[in-house]
Amino acid sequence: MDDRLSKALDFAKFRETLAIQRKTLKEKIDSKLTYGYNGGIFKIDRSLIAFVEVLISKQRTTDVPLIDANDNPVLVDDLVKFQSEILDRYFTATFEYLKEYEKIKKSRTVEKLLDL
Repeated sequence: MDDRLSKALDFAKFRETLAIQRKTLKEKIDSKLTYGYNGGIFKIDRSLIAFVEVLISKQRTTDVPLIDANDNPVLVDDLVKFQSEILDRYFTATFEYLKEYEKIKKSRTVEKLLDL
């Protein structure tokens, strides 16, 4: 086989494996950013965190109805506790995401990508 063709195939395999690894990591982190509370499911993201912060700044901290990821109303009895939990989960997941993403970024071969 032509050397250029061989290199092109190797590069294509590397790019495909890289895309799969990134997608798998994103799905893993997304699952860690899903939070079940009082029968509802919340997707922890910056907008939820900001909205909860606004509610707390307006002294709305007890018995607050929030709309979950499935558009269902969920009563949050203690918004400060809820905020603490979602922030903790958010930062735990994003630090893990950063760490794993850096490993993927530094891998230069298919073999190294698969060893992660």
